[in-house]
Amino acid sequence: MRRAHTDPTHGYAEPGQPSSYAGPQPQPQQPYEAQRPYEPPQRPYGQEQRPSYGGAPQTSYDGAYAQPDPLNQTGSLSSTGPLSSTGPMRPPSAPAAAYSAPYEPPLVDDETVGLRIADVVESIPGTPTPAAGPAGGAVPPTGAAGGAGVPVGGRAARRKASRRHGRHGGAGGGAHEGQEAQESGAAAGAPLSRMEARRAARARKPGAAVMASRAIGEVFITTGVLMLLFVTYQLWWTNVRAHAQAGNEASSLQDDWAKGKGNPGVFEPGQGFALLHIPKLDVVVPIAEGTDKKRVLDRGMVGHYAEEGVKTAMPDARTGNFGLAGHRNTHGEPFRYINRLKPGDPIVVETQNKYFVYKMASILPVTSPSNTAVLDAIPKGAGFTKAGRYITLTTCTPEFTSKYRMIVWGTMVEERSRDKGKPDALVD
Repeated sequence: MRRAHTDPTHGYAEPGQPSSYAGPQPQPQQPYEAQRPYEPPQRPYGQEQRPSYGGAPQTSYDGAYAQPDPLNQTGSLSSTGPLSSTGPMRPPSAPAAAYSAPYEPPLVDDETVGLRIADVVESIPGTPTPAAGPAGGAVPPTGAAGGAGVPVGGRAARRKASRRHGRHGGAGGGAHEGQEAQESGAAAGAPLSRMEARRAARARKPGAAVMASRAIGEVFITTGVLMLLFVTYQLWWTNVRAHAQAGNEASSLQDDWAKGKGNPGVFEPGQGFALLHIPKLDVVVPIAEGTDKKRVLDRGMVGHYAEEGVKTAMPDARTGNFGLAGHRNTHGEPFRYINRLKPGDPIVVETQNKYFVYKMASILPVTSPSNTAVLDAIPKGAGFTKAGRYITLTTCTPEFTSKYRMIVWGTMVEERSRDKGKPDALVD
Protein backbone atom coordinates (compact mmCIF):
# COMPACT_ATOMS: atom_id res chain seq x y z
CA MET A 1 0.00 0.00 0.00
CA ARG A 2 1.40 3.38 -1.08
CA ARG A 3 2.28 5.79 1.67
CA ALA A 4 0.56 9.19 1.64
CA HIS A 5 2.55 12.28 0.75
CA THR A 6 3.71 14.51 3.52
CA ASP A 7 3.76 17.79 1.73
CA PRO A 8 2.84 20.45 4.29
CA THR A 9 1.79 22.85 1.51
CA HIS A 10 -1.15 20.62 0.55
CA GLY A 11 -1.93 19.42 4.04
CA TYR A 12 -1.27 15.63 3.51
CA ALA A 13 -0.53 13.56 6.58
CA GLU A 14 0.70 10.05 7.48
CA PRO A 15 -1.84 7.31 7.95
CA GLY A 16 -3.48 7.46 11.31
CA GLN A 17 -2.74 11.17 11.78
CA PRO A 18 -5.34 13.92 11.52
CA SER A 19 -5.36 15.84 8.28
CA SER A 20 -6.75 19.33 7.51
CA TYR A 21 -7.05 18.52 3.87
CA ALA A 22 -10.54 17.43 2.94
CA GLY A 23 -10.45 17.81 -0.83
CA PRO A 24 -9.90 15.25 -3.57
CA GLN A 25 -6.87 12.99 -3.64
CA PRO A 26 -3.86 13.65 -5.88
CA GLN A 27 -4.06 12.64 -9.53
CA PRO A 28 -2.64 9.24 -10.61
CA GLN A 29 1.00 9.26 -11.37
CA GLN A 30 2.09 9.27 -14.98
CA PRO A 31 4.98 7.27 -16.39
CA TYR A 32 8.37 8.56 -15.75
CA GLU A 33 9.69 11.11 -18.19
CA ALA A 34 12.99 12.83 -18.51
CA GLN A 35 13.45 15.90 -16.39
CA ARG A 36 13.06 19.25 -18.12
CA PRO A 37 12.92 22.87 -16.94
CA TYR A 38 9.55 24.02 -15.74
CA GLU A 39 7.87 26.69 -17.83
CA PRO A 40 5.14 28.51 -15.91
CA PRO A 41 2.02 29.37 -17.88
CA GLN A 42 1.76 32.90 -19.23
CA ARG A 43 -0.96 34.72 -17.41
CA PRO A 44 -1.93 38.38 -17.42
CA TYR A 45 -0.67 40.50 -14.63
CA GLY A 46 -2.57 40.05 -11.40
CA GLN A 47 -4.14 36.72 -12.43
CA GLU A 48 -1.87 34.28 -10.64
CA GLN A 49 -3.10 30.75 -10.13
CA ARG A 50 -5.14 30.43 -7.01
CA PRO A 51 -5.88 27.17 -5.17
CA SER A 52 -9.48 26.16 -4.77
CA TYR A 53 -9.09 24.65 -1.26
CA GLY A 54 -7.25 27.30 0.70
CA GLY A 55 -3.73 26.44 -0.41
CA ALA A 56 -1.00 28.94 -1.24
CA PRO A 57 -1.04 30.45 -4.74
CA GLN A 58 1.00 28.46 -7.29
CA THR A 59 2.96 31.07 -9.19
CA SER A 60 6.36 29.78 -10.24
CA TYR A 61 8.62 26.74 -9.59
CA ASP A 62 12.36 26.70 -9.32
CA GLY A 63 14.35 23.76 -10.50
CA ALA A 64 13.11 20.76 -12.54
CA TYR A 65 10.19 18.42 -12.50
CA ALA A 66 10.51 15.61 -10.00
CA GLN A 67 8.81 12.44 -11.22
CA PRO A 68 8.05 9.58 -8.87
CA ASP A 69 10.57 6.80 -8.86
CA PRO A 70 8.85 3.49 -9.59
CA LEU A 71 11.76 1.61 -7.96
CA ASN A 72 11.37 3.52 -4.73
CA GLN A 73 9.08 1.37 -2.65
CA THR A 74 8.76 4.03 -0.03
CA GLY A 75 6.65 6.18 -2.33
CA SER A 76 9.12 9.08 -2.62
CA LEU A 77 8.31 11.68 -5.28
CA SER A 78 11.93 12.63 -5.77
CA SER A 79 14.05 10.86 -8.38
CA THR A 80 17.32 11.87 -6.79
CA GLY A 81 16.87 10.99 -3.14
CA PRO A 82 14.55 9.81 -0.40
CA LEU A 83 11.21 11.33 0.35
CA SER A 84 11.42 15.00 1.42
CA SER A 85 8.75 16.46 3.60
CA THR A 86 9.85 20.04 3.06
CA GLY A 87 9.83 20.49 -0.74
CA PRO A 88 6.68 21.24 -2.69
CA MET A 89 5.02 18.47 -4.62
CA ARG A 90 5.93 18.65 -8.30
CA PRO A 91 3.07 18.04 -10.68
CA PRO A 92 3.40 15.46 -13.46
CA SER A 93 3.96 16.30 -17.08
CA ALA A 94 0.25 16.86 -17.67
CA PRO A 95 -0.78 20.42 -18.62
CA ALA A 96 -0.65 22.94 -15.77
CA ALA A 97 -4.28 23.88 -16.28
CA ALA A 98 -5.32 20.38 -15.21
CA TYR A 99 -3.94 21.02 -11.71
CA SER A 100 -5.18 24.61 -11.33
CA ALA A 101 -8.25 25.80 -9.46
CA PRO A 102 -11.58 26.07 -11.22
CA TYR A 103 -11.68 28.85 -13.81
CA GLU A 104 -12.20 32.32 -12.48
CA PRO A 105 -12.77 35.42 -14.67
CA PRO A 106 -9.73 37.72 -14.95
CA LEU A 107 -9.56 40.79 -12.79
CA VAL A 108 -10.58 43.88 -14.73
CA ASP A 109 -8.94 47.18 -13.99
CA ASP A 110 -12.16 49.10 -13.95
CA GLU A 111 -12.03 52.33 -12.01
CA THR A 112 -15.77 52.46 -11.65
CA VAL A 113 -16.07 49.37 -9.39
CA GLY A 114 -16.21 49.46 -5.61
CA LEU A 115 -13.33 49.63 -3.18
CA ARG A 116 -10.70 46.91 -3.55
CA ILE A 117 -7.17 46.17 -2.38
CA ALA A 118 -4.60 47.72 -4.66
CA ASP A 119 -2.82 45.11 -6.73
CA VAL A 120 -0.06 47.40 -7.95
CA VAL A 121 2.86 49.00 -6.23
CA GLU A 122 3.60 52.64 -6.96
CA SER A 123 7.17 53.40 -7.77
CA ILE A 124 8.35 56.22 -5.55
CA PRO A 125 11.90 57.54 -6.07
CA GLY A 126 14.11 56.60 -3.17
CA THR A 127 11.80 53.87 -1.88
CA PRO A 128 12.65 50.20 -2.66
CA THR A 129 9.94 48.27 -4.47
CA PRO A 130 8.90 45.00 -2.74
CA ALA A 131 10.05 41.82 -4.39
CA ALA A 132 7.67 39.83 -6.54
CA GLY A 133 6.28 36.46 -5.62
CA PRO A 134 4.55 34.85 -2.69
CA ALA A 135 7.43 35.53 -0.30
CA GLY A 136 8.20 39.08 -1.52
CA GLY A 137 4.82 40.77 -1.36
CA ALA A 138 2.89 42.31 -4.22
CA VAL A 139 3.81 41.69 -7.82
CA PRO A 140 5.18 44.80 -9.59
CA PRO A 141 3.20 45.89 -12.62
CA THR A 142 4.39 45.43 -16.14
CA GLY A 143 3.61 47.21 -19.36
CA ALA A 144 3.85 50.96 -19.75
CA ALA A 145 6.21 51.41 -16.82
CA GLY A 146 8.27 48.32 -17.50
CA GLY A 147 7.70 46.92 -14.03
CA ALA A 148 9.01 49.99 -12.27
CA GLY A 149 5.69 51.50 -11.22
CA VAL A 150 2.69 53.22 -12.64
CA PRO A 151 1.81 56.90 -12.81
CA VAL A 152 -0.29 58.22 -10.00
CA GLY A 153 -2.90 60.94 -9.90
CA GLY A 154 -5.96 59.19 -11.31
CA ARG A 155 -7.14 58.34 -14.79
CA ALA A 156 -6.37 61.77 -16.28
CA ALA A 157 -2.74 61.66 -15.09
CA ARG A 158 -2.23 58.13 -16.44
CA ARG A 159 -3.71 59.03 -19.80
CA LYS A 160 -1.56 62.13 -20.02
CA ALA A 161 1.58 60.12 -19.18
CA SER A 162 0.58 57.46 -21.72
CA ARG A 163 0.15 60.04 -24.49
CA ARG A 164 3.43 61.75 -23.64
CA HIS A 165 5.71 58.72 -23.38
CA GLY A 166 3.77 55.96 -25.10
CA ARG A 167 2.28 52.84 -23.61
CA HIS A 168 5.57 50.89 -23.82
CA GLY A 169 8.11 53.50 -22.80
CA GLY A 170 10.16 51.21 -20.52
CA ALA A 171 11.19 51.49 -16.92
CA GLY A 172 12.76 54.93 -17.24
CA GLY A 173 9.64 56.38 -18.85
CA GLY A 174 7.40 54.93 -16.14
CA ALA A 175 9.51 56.40 -13.33
CA HIS A 176 9.53 59.79 -15.05
CA GLU A 177 5.76 59.70 -15.46
CA GLY A 178 5.26 58.79 -11.82
CA GLN A 179 7.47 61.64 -10.66
CA GLU A 180 5.65 64.17 -12.86
CA ALA A 181 2.27 62.94 -11.61
CA GLN A 182 3.40 63.25 -7.98
CA GLU A 183 4.68 66.78 -8.56
CA SER A 184 1.45 67.81 -10.26
CA GLY A 185 -0.60 66.26 -7.47
CA ALA A 186 1.44 68.05 -4.79
CA ALA A 187 1.09 71.36 -6.64
CA ALA A 188 -2.66 70.91 -6.93
CA GLY A 189 -3.65 69.71 -3.49
CA ALA A 190 -0.73 69.79 -1.02
CA PRO A 191 -0.82 72.70 1.48
CA LEU A 192 2.00 75.25 1.33
CA SER A 193 4.25 76.09 4.20
CA ARG A 194 4.17 79.52 5.76
CA MET A 195 7.33 80.58 3.94
CA GLU A 196 6.01 79.34 0.61
CA ALA A 197 2.69 81.08 1.18
CA ARG A 198 4.45 84.37 1.90
CA ARG A 199 6.58 84.03 -1.21
CA ALA A 200 3.51 83.28 -3.30
CA ALA A 201 1.72 86.31 -1.83
CA ARG A 202 4.70 88.56 -2.60
CA ALA A 203 4.82 87.19 -6.15
CA ARG A 204 1.13 87.96 -6.65
CA LYS A 205 1.45 91.48 -5.23
CA PRO A 206 1.72 94.08 -8.05
CA GLY A 207 4.88 96.12 -8.33
CA ALA A 208 5.36 99.84 -7.88
CA ALA A 209 5.09 100.56 -11.60
CA VAL A 210 1.79 98.73 -11.83
CA MET A 211 0.42 100.56 -8.79
CA ALA A 212 1.55 103.92 -10.20
CA SER A 213 -0.05 103.23 -13.58
CA ARG A 214 -3.27 102.23 -11.86
CA ALA A 215 -3.28 105.42 -9.78
CA ILE A 216 -2.65 107.58 -12.86
CA GLY A 217 -5.40 105.77 -14.73
CA GLU A 218 -7.84 106.34 -11.88
CA VAL A 219 -6.92 110.05 -11.81
CA PHE A 220 -7.51 110.34 -15.56
CA ILE A 221 -10.83 108.53 -15.31
CA THR A 222 -11.97 110.72 -12.42
CA THR A 223 -10.89 113.86 -14.25
CA GLY A 224 -12.71 112.77 -17.39
CA VAL A 225 -15.88 112.06 -15.44
CA LEU A 226 -15.71 115.45 -13.72
CA MET A 227 -15.15 117.24 -17.02
CA LEU A 228 -18.07 115.41 -18.57
CA LEU A 229 -20.28 116.41 -15.65
CA PHE A 230 -19.12 120.03 -15.92
CA VAL A 231 -19.82 120.18 -19.65
CA THR A 232 -23.23 118.61 -19.10
CA TYR A 233 -23.95 121.20 -16.41
CA GLN A 234 -22.85 124.13 -18.57
CA LEU A 235 -24.48 123.13 -21.84
CA TRP A 236 -27.66 121.55 -20.59
CA TRP A 237 -28.52 122.18 -16.97
CA THR A 238 -27.79 125.93 -16.98
CA ASN A 239 -30.09 126.36 -19.96
CA VAL A 240 -32.85 124.37 -18.30
CA ARG A 241 -32.61 126.37 -15.10
CA ALA A 242 -32.27 129.76 -16.88
CA HIS A 243 -35.27 129.09 -19.12
CA ALA A 244 -37.34 128.27 -16.06
CA GLN A 245 -36.23 131.41 -14.21
CA ALA A 246 -36.76 133.65 -17.23
CA GLY A 247 -40.19 132.15 -17.83
CA ASN A 248 -41.20 132.78 -14.22
CA GLU A 249 -39.96 136.38 -14.45
CA ALA A 250 -41.89 137.01 -17.68
CA SER A 251 -45.10 135.58 -16.21
CA SER A 252 -44.70 137.62 -13.04
CA LEU A 253 -44.06 140.78 -15.07
CA GLN A 254 -47.17 140.29 -17.22
CA ASP A 255 -49.27 139.60 -14.12
CA ASP A 256 -48.08 142.87 -12.57
CA TRP A 257 -48.93 144.74 -15.77
CA ALA A 258 -52.40 143.23 -15.83
CA LYS A 259 -52.96 144.34 -12.21
CA GLY A 260 -51.56 147.84 -12.82
CA LYS A 261 -48.60 147.40 -10.46
CA GLY A 262 -45.93 148.39 -12.96
CA ASN A 263 -43.91 151.57 -12.53
CA PRO A 264 -42.34 152.85 -15.73
CA GLY A 265 -39.95 155.10 -13.79
CA VAL A 266 -36.53 154.17 -12.33
CA PHE A 267 -35.91 150.46 -11.72
CA GLU A 268 -33.78 148.67 -9.19
CA PRO A 269 -30.79 146.55 -10.37
CA GLY A 270 -32.03 143.12 -11.35
CA GLN A 271 -35.63 144.25 -11.63
CA GLY A 272 -37.46 143.26 -14.81
CA PHE A 273 -39.33 146.03 -16.61
CA ALA A 274 -39.84 144.94 -20.28
CA LEU A 275 -39.95 142.04 -22.73
CA LEU A 276 -37.71 141.62 -25.79
CA HIS A 277 -39.20 139.92 -28.90
CA ILE A 278 -37.11 138.73 -31.84
CA PRO A 279 -39.69 136.95 -34.03
CA LYS A 280 -37.20 135.57 -36.56
CA LEU A 281 -35.31 133.75 -33.80
CA ASP A 282 -38.44 132.88 -31.77
CA VAL A 283 -37.02 134.69 -28.76
CA VAL A 284 -39.17 136.17 -25.95
CA VAL A 285 -37.04 137.12 -22.93
CA PRO A 286 -37.40 139.55 -19.98
CA ILE A 287 -35.30 142.72 -19.84
CA ALA A 288 -33.90 143.56 -16.39
CA GLU A 289 -32.03 146.59 -15.09
CA GLY A 290 -28.24 146.18 -15.10
CA THR A 291 -25.88 143.60 -16.58
CA ASP A 292 -24.93 141.71 -13.42
CA LYS A 293 -24.28 138.03 -14.21
CA LYS A 294 -25.76 136.43 -11.11
CA ARG A 295 -28.86 138.60 -10.80
CA VAL A 296 -29.61 139.11 -14.50
CA LEU A 297 -27.61 137.36 -17.23
CA ASP A 298 -27.18 133.94 -15.59
CA ARG A 299 -30.92 133.82 -14.91
CA GLY A 300 -31.69 133.77 -18.64
CA MET A 301 -32.62 137.46 -18.96
CA VAL A 302 -31.00 140.25 -20.97
CA GLY A 303 -29.62 143.29 -19.12
CA HIS A 304 -29.93 146.99 -19.78
CA TYR A 305 -26.66 148.93 -19.67
CA ALA A 306 -27.38 151.27 -16.74
CA GLU A 307 -24.05 151.34 -14.91
CA GLU A 308 -21.81 154.37 -14.67
CA GLY A 309 -19.67 154.81 -17.75
CA VAL A 310 -21.87 152.66 -19.99
CA LYS A 311 -25.27 154.06 -19.10
CA THR A 312 -27.68 154.03 -22.06
CA ALA A 313 -31.12 155.55 -22.68
CA MET A 314 -34.49 153.92 -22.10
CA PRO A 315 -36.73 153.00 -25.04
CA ASP A 316 -39.19 155.84 -24.39
CA ALA A 317 -36.47 158.50 -24.58
CA ARG A 318 -36.85 160.97 -27.45
CA THR A 319 -33.29 160.28 -28.59
CA GLY A 320 -30.66 157.89 -27.44
CA ASN A 321 -29.29 154.33 -27.71
CA PHE A 322 -31.02 151.51 -25.82
CA GLY A 323 -28.19 149.04 -25.12
CA LEU A 324 -28.78 145.39 -24.13
CA ALA A 325 -26.42 142.47 -23.22
CA GLY A 326 -27.14 138.74 -23.17
CA HIS A 327 -25.47 135.32 -23.21
CA ARG A 328 -24.74 133.67 -26.52
CA ASN A 329 -24.09 130.26 -24.98
CA THR A 330 -25.33 128.63 -21.75
CA HIS A 331 -27.67 130.18 -19.18
CA GLY A 332 -30.59 130.37 -21.57
CA GLU A 333 -28.41 131.71 -24.48
CA PRO A 334 -30.98 134.29 -25.70
CA PHE A 335 -28.54 135.93 -28.17
CA ARG A 336 -27.03 132.74 -29.59
CA TYR A 337 -28.29 133.27 -33.16
CA ILE A 338 -28.36 137.06 -33.49
CA ASN A 339 -25.70 136.72 -36.19
CA ARG A 340 -28.51 135.35 -38.42
CA LEU A 341 -30.42 138.65 -38.39
CA LYS A 342 -30.60 140.53 -41.64
CA PRO A 343 -31.31 144.25 -42.26
CA GLY A 344 -35.06 144.89 -41.91
CA ASP A 345 -35.74 142.05 -39.46
CA PRO A 346 -37.99 143.34 -36.63
CA ILE A 347 -36.88 143.67 -32.98
CA VAL A 348 -39.70 144.61 -30.58
CA VAL A 349 -39.47 145.91 -27.00
CA GLU A 350 -42.71 145.52 -25.01
CA THR A 351 -43.30 147.62 -21.88
CA GLN A 352 -46.29 148.06 -19.60
CA ASN A 353 -47.86 150.73 -21.82
CA LYS A 354 -46.23 150.57 -25.26
CA TYR A 355 -44.58 148.55 -28.02
CA PHE A 356 -41.31 149.86 -29.53
CA VAL A 357 -40.57 148.38 -32.93
CA TYR A 358 -37.02 148.48 -34.37
CA LYS A 359 -35.64 147.29 -37.67
CA MET A 360 -32.23 145.59 -37.79
CA ALA A 361 -29.79 148.02 -39.50
CA SER A 362 -26.22 146.64 -39.31
CA ILE A 363 -23.88 144.15 -37.58
CA LEU A 364 -20.33 144.26 -36.30
CA PRO A 365 -19.14 140.60 -36.18
CA VAL A 366 -16.06 141.10 -33.97
CA THR A 367 -14.87 143.85 -31.71
CA SER A 368 -12.97 144.28 -28.47
CA PRO A 369 -14.82 143.94 -25.15
CA SER A 370 -13.51 147.39 -24.21
CA ASN A 371 -15.05 149.09 -27.25
CA THR A 372 -17.80 150.95 -25.41
CA ALA A 373 -18.19 153.43 -28.27
CA VAL A 374 -20.73 151.05 -29.80
CA LEU A 375 -23.08 152.17 -26.98
CA ASP A 376 -22.81 155.89 -27.63
CA ALA A 377 -25.91 157.94 -28.45
CA ILE A 378 -24.71 157.88 -32.04
CA PRO A 379 -22.93 154.49 -32.03
CA LYS A 380 -19.65 154.31 -33.88
CA GLY A 381 -19.41 151.67 -36.57
CA ALA A 382 -23.19 151.40 -37.04
CA GLY A 383 -23.35 153.78 -39.99
CA PHE A 384 -25.58 156.33 -38.25
CA THR A 385 -24.74 159.98 -38.81
CA LYS A 386 -27.20 161.81 -36.59
CA ALA A 387 -28.99 161.37 -33.29
CA GLY A 388 -31.97 159.08 -33.24
CA ARG A 389 -33.68 156.28 -31.37
CA TYR A 390 -31.49 153.24 -31.64
CA ILE A 391 -31.12 149.77 -30.08
CA THR A 392 -27.82 147.89 -29.59
CA LEU A 393 -27.55 144.12 -28.87
CA THR A 394 -24.19 142.86 -27.57
CA THR A 395 -22.98 139.30 -26.95
CA CYS A 396 -19.80 137.21 -26.80
CA THR A 397 -18.05 135.70 -29.81
CA PRO A 398 -16.83 133.16 -30.94
CA GLU A 399 -19.26 130.69 -29.45
CA PHE A 400 -18.39 129.20 -26.06
CA THR A 401 -15.81 131.95 -25.46
CA SER A 402 -15.83 135.55 -24.20
CA LYS A 403 -12.77 136.79 -26.01
CA TYR A 404 -14.55 139.23 -28.35
CA ARG A 405 -17.93 140.89 -28.76
CA MET A 406 -20.52 140.83 -31.54
CA ILE A 407 -22.71 143.92 -32.04
CA VAL A 408 -26.12 144.22 -33.77
CA TRP A 409 -27.79 147.66 -34.27
CA GLY A 410 -31.35 148.61 -35.04
CA THR A 411 -33.31 151.84 -35.52
CA MET A 412 -36.81 152.55 -34.20
CA VAL A 413 -39.56 152.56 -36.81
CA GLU A 414 -42.72 152.48 -34.66
CA GLU A 415 -43.92 153.33 -31.15
CA ARG A 416 -47.31 151.73 -30.52
CA SER A 417 -49.61 151.93 -27.52
CA ARG A 418 -50.80 148.68 -26.01
CA ASP A 419 -54.38 149.92 -26.38
CA LYS A 420 -54.03 149.63 -30.17
CA GLY A 421 -53.02 146.00 -29.97
CA LYS A 422 -49.89 144.21 -31.04
CA PRO A 423 -47.78 145.52 -33.88
CA ASP A 424 -47.68 143.64 -37.16
CA ALA A 425 -44.27 142.13 -36.29
CA LEU A 426 -45.86 140.19 -33.40
CA VAL A 427 -49.02 139.17 -35.23
CA ASP A 428 -48.85 135.61 -36.49
